[in-house]
Amino acid sequence: MKKPAPSILKTIGLACLIGLASGSVWAERADRDKPTNVEANQMFYDEAKQTNTFIGNVVLTRGTLVMQAEKLLVRQDAAGYQYATLYAPAGGVAKFRQKRDGGKDLWIEGFAADRIEYDTKSEVAKLFKQGKIKMLDSGRVTDEVEGDYISYDSRSEFYSVLNSPNGDSKPGGGRVRAVIQPRAQDRNDK
Repeated sequence: MKKPAPSILKTIGLACLIGLASGSVWAERADRDKPTNVEANQMFYDEAKQTNTFIGNVVLTRGTLVMQAEKLLVRQDAAGYQYATLYAPAGGVAKFRQKRDGGKDLWIEGFAADRIEYDTKSEVAKLFKQGKIKMLDSGRVTDEVEGDYISYDSRSEFYSVLNSPNGDSKPGGGRVRAVIQPRAQDRNDK
């Protein structure tokens, strides 16, 4: 069987990622209409398994969304939903940053020492090992959560933060941390 040309593989890989980024957890709605660009040292596409693998200094951009990892694995199911896993480099973090809807300068940032998993069907992001999510307003951190496991449901804007990277809360396994800054409207009400 003849192998597709590298440019065809790149096009196929980007087409699969378009669905991933269009339902993005952290999305500013305007980002959905932007092209997805992926840069990496290598890319592999397995049509039979419907998977794309990008390796080496991976940077995905789509509008205001920027994702960075050592490795990005994207799998697509029969219904067309994508499941992405961003793997951190040794001694580093997998990370994302994106503008949020609802204000002029609102952002969300996430970091994980092991990996970040994102499911476009459920719109849930999971951060494993030393996870951190920050909400920013004009560069000021408004809310911040940290733990060895963070699950964030973008539909309900619900966080679950646990003290072990396997998604369980273990006695003596460490602490989770949350910092919630007062809002300007809260201060004006008093």
